[in-house]
Amino acid sequence: MGKDTGFLEFERSVPVAATPTERIRHWDEYHVPMTDEQLQEQGARCMDCGVPFCHTGVLINRMAAGCPINNLIPEWNDLVYRGRWEEAHARLLKTNNFPEVTGRVCPAPCEGSCVLGVHSPPVTIKNIEVSISNRGYDEGWMKASPPEKRTGKRVAVVGSGPSGMACAEQLNTVGHSVTVYERSDRIGGLLMYGIPNMKLDKGLLQRRIDIMADSGIEFVTNTEIGKDIPAKQLVDEFDAVVLCLGATNPRDLRVEGREMDGIHFALEFLKDNTKTLLDGTREEGDYLSAKDKHVIVLGGADTGTDCVGTSIRHGCASVNQFDIIPRPPAERAANNPWPEWPKVDKLDYGQEEAKELFGDDPRTYCINTTKIVGDENGRIKELHTVNIDWDMSGPRPQMIPLEGTEKVWPADLVLLALGWLGPEAAILEELGLEQDERSNALAEFEKYTTAVDGVFVAGDVRRGASLVVWAINEGRGAARECDRYLMGATELP
Repeated sequence: MGKDTGFLEFERSVPVAATPTERIRHWDEYHVPMTDEQLQEQGARCMDCGVPFCHTGVLINRMAAGCPINNLIPEWNDLVYRGRWEEAHARLLKTNNFPEVTGRVCPAPCEGSCVLGVHSPPVTIKNIEVSISNRGYDEGWMKASPPEKRTGKRVAVVGSGPSGMACAEQLNTVGHSVTVYERSDRIGGLLMYGIPNMKLDKGLLQRRIDIMADSGIEFVTNTEIGKDIPAKQLVDEFDAVVLCLGATNPRDLRVEGREMDGIHFALEFLKDNTKTLLDGTREEGDYLSAKDKHVIVLGGADTGTDCVGTSIRHGCASVNQFDIIPRPPAERAANNPWPEWPKVDKLDYGQEEAKELFGDDPRTYCINTTKIVGDENGRIKELHTVNIDWDMSGPRPQMIPLEGTEKVWPADLVLLALGWLGPEAAILEELGLEQDERSNALAEFEKYTTAVDGVFVAGDVRRGASLVVWAINEGRGAARECDRYLMGATELP
């Protein structure tokens, strides 16, 4: 695939980003699109490698290696190289319902498993993907496509995140009447309110949602199943129900002073920010703002980074990001070989902006919060920490505080980005669905069936908090099994 000698002729290239000082002034995406010629050169780097690992989508050491939705990457790389963009677009949509999303927010495990990456910088897969998707909209190839006929079957999908939307689209494609229920005021789940606008433009997301609605999918917002409508009512009224609830139960911080005012979960902060942007109410000041505050973000993953970038755009006085784990190595470790996901240190956009603005990387590793202290009004004013080491000699890792490393940090706003424990259980309990030891809904991968006839589960509610591409994978799989249940057979992949 690609040009036989392309990987020898062309160097890896990615879109140029606006400088941190420029982009923190607004909430727009900040990468400059590459030209067709540049993209063709990047497509040309895709090797005819015989066994391409980029689209395998397997789990190695509990991490994705290759694309979980099995994107036909070598095929559309080759088509871009040859200038056959419409064909590339059609191949991309064979496996991916939302390439405009994954091409922006996916960490690209495909690139981590690229065969070229064994000895050279990998193929620029992620940017080619989003460029194909953008071209599809620009050229009018991406448009509503209602099914030619309806089956007479009705399916309720609960939750409008990536798994729910992927499931809904697949079921609508084969003619089922699909209603998607979302408790928030907008469709999209964490794509809408959990990812800031500079990473995923909400106008682009809404454009896709509108196409789905024009294709015949019904979206119902401001409706919480289990509260506004009993879950059992859906089971009675619909031919099948697919629960795509997500894993939205946040991990909390258990230290002295947790009750102080000024401590918030990351998602509360991010949702509040995006909602005021979309509602046009930002000037009213009625939102959780980091302006002029000393911000501490607890948690080092993508959500923590998004909190850093958002706080900077608010105009925070300072921002620090703490993680309890050790700093990743600069290069692959011996126990992290290709094609595993490379666990290496990188400066993401939020840290890059903080370093530019405040002079240093905001991240501190191997640090633990010991207590939070507030003022006489119960408002936080400082956060106490201690550096730690990890004892790996026993059956379970042990955290060892390092004497003499205690430190007090000024803090006006503490954001908890500590991950999620699992799904909110109300609907699962109402329907009597079994849960595993991690509280996730119990259902076999690639089957998605529960103990309740006609009820399926998919996405983070089943597997735990994970990547958007895994959510799409599960939504598509649940649609396939739901269609098989309704019709006795299925043509869905």
